Amino acid sequence: MELTGIHHLTAITADAPGNKRFYTDTLGLRLVKKTVNQDDTSAYHLFYADGLARPGTDLTFFDWPAAPERRGTHSISRTGLRVAGDSLDYWAGRLADRGLTVGRIATTDTRASLDFEDPEGQRFRLTADAPGAEPAPWAKSPVPAQHQIHGLGPITISVPDLAPTEIVLTHVMGLRKTRDYASPDGHGTVHVYEMGRGGPAAELHVAVQPDLPTARQGAGGVHHVAFRVPDKPAIHTWAQRLAELRVPNSGEVERYYFRSLYFREPGGNLFEIASDDPGFAVDEPLESLGETLSLPPFLEGQRAQIEARLKPLG
Repeated sequence: MELTGIHHLTAITADAPGNKRFYTDTLGLRLVKKTVNQDDTSAYHLFYADGLARPGTDLTFFDWPAAPERRGTHSISRTGLRVAGDSLDYWAGRLADRGLTVGRIATTDTRASLDFEDPEGQRFRLTADAPGAEPAPWAKSPVPAQHQIHGLGPITISVPDLAPTEIVLTHVMGLRKTRDYASPDGHGTVHVYEMGRGGPAAELHVAVQPDLPTARQGAGGVHHVAFRVPDKPAIHTWAQRLAELRVPNSGEVERYYFRSLYFREPGGNLFEIASDDPGFAVDEPLESLGETLSLPPFLEGQRAQIEARLKPLG
């Protein structure tokens, strides 16, 4: 019942049309599912991924009319995106040309990296992927295949105290602590935990930052991070484990494209465990993913009302 890596990360946007333009036109990701938040059907839930819509590559957004995030601890503070190590110069130029906030290419935790922010202040770190990575480029991307984003990871969370979070990561979730490094922002130390085979697609970085204020979630911030398991039966096993360990959790939740369960680590960050199956092609052909509004069967009867409330994406 080992966690095998990062499954997806869900963030918040207050500008769905602008979000779609940026993530498909500037970052060159594929919109693989245009659907709604299943708990708030007035809001889009947009999924961007690689050419094959594989787990571990999807970056998703809830479209909520929220105020900007107030940054601080008790938060998922930076999202890693894996690219080829020789692509960082390309990305530094591409992002700067579009007037974005971009750092300098540097070595972070032994890997070449480049920090930047999206137009709403969402914080990212482009990280050199592991040797031997096998990306699945999207043929229609405006970004050349050799420079396209491979997928997610590592993901950084900020907490004020390591000990309670570490207990959950190691004793409940089975992650392995491997090393630490000084936080590039000058606030505290970052501790690295890995799952599965390890490497940048399977790491959670925990920044211990007691000097920061408590974050307030909002646009430009992250809602939750999800970790991979291979199939739906594994979610049932994890639900049993959390119940036995008396970890408060959502119980199993059917999301149609995957099955999930949710819980918070002691630092307040929302974690999800999600199954790789059945994937985004369960209700659309792979070649036309994301071109029309997809609804799971339990919402299909409300399609007319849901579509009437949604704004055009452009």
